[in-house]
Amino acid sequence: MLDVQNLTVRFAGLTAVDDLSFTVRPGEVFTLMGPNGAGKTTAFNAIGGFIAPTGGTVAFKGRQISGLRPAQIAALGIRRTFQNNGILREMSVLENVLTGLELATPSTFWGCVVGAPASVKAERDATGRARDMLRRMGIADLAERFAGDLSFGQQRLVEIARAMVAGAELIMLDEPAVGLSPGDRLHLGQSLRELAADGIAVLLVEHVQDLVMAVSDQVLVLNYGKKIVQCPPDEVRNNKDVLEVYLGHG
Repeated sequence: MLDVQNLTVRFAGLTAVDDLSFTVRPGEVFTLMGPNGAGKTTAFNAIGGFIAPTGGTVAFKGRQISGLRPAQIAALGIRRTFQNNGILREMSVLENVLTGLELATPSTFWGCVVGAPASVKAERDATGRARDMLRRMGIADLAERFAGDLSFGQQRLVEIARAMVAGAELIMLDEPAVGLSPGDRLHLGQSLRELAADGIAVLLVEHVQDLVMAVSDQVLVLNYGKKIVQCPPDEVRNNKDVLEVYLGHG
């Protein structure tokens, strides 16, 4: 589904991502892991169109997406979250998720004002899709609550629901477990595995190791922008290069 080949990103002579290649298949949870400054988020930003790569290519379902704008990439079926919480705190959970359907809802402002049948139906269908996604994420009971009143873990699940509601085929999550309690991490992990079971590809940047080991099919460890190793999670724990580079001992 996602094919990254020889991706390179340089900033004023500093190589942040160095000749990185990997693929992510449908229904797979693929994790980029590494110490701070390893180039994980830079790689994410290059894949998502937020920064221009210096070299290499990124393809989604066989189509080159290098050079496209973030909105164009999102329209193809790739959605992402960010490290900083993007929740609209003064809106309800349902309203937050509905914002993820804004571009996919064929209604107009005036159509809604005057009650045009097509606009009313589109809004009703969008609300149904948003509620279905909240059920899928296990937070349907929070639909009418203000997002700002939720726990940090619940807000993360709302972010993922908003990213997924428009029918994403690949979701990119940048450190979704930061600040979560063990219980919230468990709920998040279960939700990610359920998405993967439905054929959705999940590309994860994460350093919370219990989540990485529990949900990942493949783990790629970066250091100074270079791939150190790629393997299943159970092999990461005992890999000498990972122990030396990521954990600091051999």
